[in-house]
Amino acid sequence: MTTDTLNYVRGSMIDAEAAPSSQVGVTHWLRTKLFATPKDIILTVLAIALLVYIIPPMIEWLFIHAAWTGTDRTACLTVAQGGALPDGQSGACWAFVNAKFEQFMFGRYPEDQRWRPLLVLASFIVLLIPMLIPKAPNKALNALLLFIVLPFVSFFLLVGGYFGLPQVETQLWGGLMVTLILSFFGITVSLPFGILLALGRRSNMPVIKTLCVTFIEVIRGIPLITVLFFASIMLPLFLPDGWTFDKFLRALVGVSLFASAYMAEVIRGGLQAIPKGQYEGADSLGLNYWQKTRLIVLPQALKLVIPGIVNTFIGLFKDTSLVSIIGMFDLLGIVNLNQSDANWATPVTPVTGYIFAGFVFWIFCFGMSRYSLFMERHLDTGHKK
Repeated sequence: MTTDTLNYVRGSMIDAEAAPSSQVGVTHWLRTKLFATPKDIILTVLAIALLVYIIPPMIEWLFIHAAWTGTDRTACLTVAQGGALPDGQSGACWAFVNAKFEQFMFGRYPEDQRWRPLLVLASFIVLLIPMLIPKAPNKALNALLLFIVLPFVSFFLLVGGYFGLPQVETQLWGGLMVTLILSFFGITVSLPFGILLALGRRSNMPVIKTLCVTFIEVIRGIPLITVLFFASIMLPLFLPDGWTFDKFLRALVGVSLFASAYMAEVIRGGLQAIPKGQYEGADSLGLNYWQKTRLIVLPQALKLVIPGIVNTFIGLFKDTSLVSIIGMFDLLGIVNLNQSDANWATPVTPVTGYIFAGFVFWIFCFGMSRYSLFMERHLDTGHKK
């Protein structure tokens, strides 16, 4: 009796072959993304023509013909205007930004005490980096130091008056320092308060639900400028004689409450997106309300609304410029203030200042948006095996 070998059965898998050259590379990308249809071809050609028309003059104005150094306005004026530049030449006045850079960062904070905000910034960066790394250890301790300990330490360090540090009134604060403090405090407060408000709005207890709905709808129906104006001007009128709060503290409270109301609606959208079966499954395990919310519902809801949460954070970061209505000067406000300096009064000074402020805002907002995309990909388990 003989055994025949079945030749049509392979003993190993065929090695994967390389993709056809027509389906990979730059040529394939250009053909499929930019020149796939006649409509795409027309739009691509128009876009390229527009970029060729705009970008070279922009580069010349921002960099090539720009004034990078100088001690006063003459560095950014032409000869006909009383300056040193050739007639007909126009460029950005980066000398103005260079001369006012420290004020843009710290406002009128005393120069000999600026090591204090720099120390706070360094501590913030040291604690923030491991917090943003998903696999970094000791997350609970890191969060405690970043969101609880650091704000208290920063308050005593920045304000002073304790431990031999000279007191620096908040009226002297300004620039990017104010923008970062307002946005960080608002983000830190708005997320947990927003979660509580969202849970309260979905509560079955009538009193709590009514209070949360009233707060959310009233705050969301009022512009932030009105909230800040009320916190700064009107609130002291309702306080007893002798009671007062620092203007900067009032701005912190107003911004935080405003952001909390918007955050609550974002979180509520995530809670409504959780299937009913998740609640029933948690109930079947015998979990109480807070266990079910903390372990089952909230982790899924927060993952679903990461884009909305980050969008609220970005909006809050940009809205800090509105504190100028109550006499506080953030980055944009301090740029506007310094444009009135007669030593730097030129036709290009305001535009240069706004470009600098816009670029700084863009860096922070773009960074938050990119980190949001990273966290979405990291937490996306829908297609993982």
